[in-house]
Amino acid sequence: MATLAAALPQINARPDMNRRAIAAWLLGIAGLVFAMVVVGGITRLTESGLSITRWDVVAGTLPPLSDAAWQREFALYQQSSQYKLMNAGMSLAQFKSIFFWEYVHRLLGRLVGLAFALPLAWFWLKRQIPQGYKPRLLALFALGGLQGAIGWWMVASGLVDRTEVAPERLAVHLSNALIIMAGCIWTALDLRDGDTRRTERPQAWIWPLTALLALQIVWGAFTAGLRAGHASDTWPLMFGALVPEGIAASLRDLVADPVTVQFLHRSLAYAVAAATLAVAWRLWQAGAGRRAAVLAALVLAQFVLGVLVVINHVPIPLGVAHQGVAALLVAAVTWAAHWSVRGRTERISA
Repeated sequence: MATLAAALPQINARPDMNRRAIAAWLLGIAGLVFAMVVVGGITRLTESGLSITRWDVVAGTLPPLSDAAWQREFALYQQSSQYKLMNAGMSLAQFKSIFFWEYVHRLLGRLVGLAFALPLAWFWLKRQIPQGYKPRLLALFALGGLQGAIGWWMVASGLVDRTEVAPERLAVHLSNALIIMAGCIWTALDLRDGDTRRTERPQAWIWPLTALLALQIVWGAFTAGLRAGHASDTWPLMFGALVPEGIAASLRDLVADPVTVQFLHRSLAYAVAAATLAVAWRLWQAGAGRRAAVLAALVLAQFVLGVLVVINHVPIPLGVAHQGVAALLVAAVTWAAHWSVRGRTERISA
């Protein structure tokens, strides 16, 4: 009997150990996706995204390893519109510098795929996935596979008659990456903290703020895709006015005119900052002090970075930081939303 009693705690603890292990794995995946978003920002700002003109899932894992292989890759790039219209005369050394970032971005994509697929298969075969979570994990895996296809769909748009990828495809690519990251975080929190529904916490803010943040991220992608950050380098005025002339002359201007796109992106920034700070205050009052502080700090940092990017003519370090903090803000909103809906009580309440 004593032996049985000693074994019971271990048996009862096993499901919790499985849940914690899967949660840690998913948070690791979310971290890798965040890294991909950051490297993707570097790839975009360095105009590197069109340097690899083929989609070789297996063969493309290794970079060119000989002078002849480099010459072949360079010859393929020289057939692209970006080379002919923007980079004619580029040296092989210059090509290698842009090839590097696109290669790292694609390599990270393969790494994320393996880091998801192999542990998923292990947990599945060992029957360690809790009931109800298999469909969610398969959906996240499918979104990851779709992301690879979206990435090539995006790159293909810039290989003919353009010097950049289509901004609407860039917006889809970025949005799907952030959806995967948020889905991994939410599922990990469900596994770690439990999925019991809460009714006593503030929840009305979740979908309005999520929609507003999503809209801002989409317009941020259009701003990057159109190089609209260069349209005006002053703040808070644009061309000496709060609302420059010619804004929203047509519906098409909302996503095609660089001045209009930058104006909408910076205008939405005020709304996102105000709404996030209001939510942070409400969460602070409700006892989610850490989440409130993180939300407030990130949205203020993001606003300041946005201003600095504009007035400094979109330097690469600030532009990358701006995209990275946007991803962190998505993660923080996910974290706060989960607390409002299902999360456990914080040990230290505000």
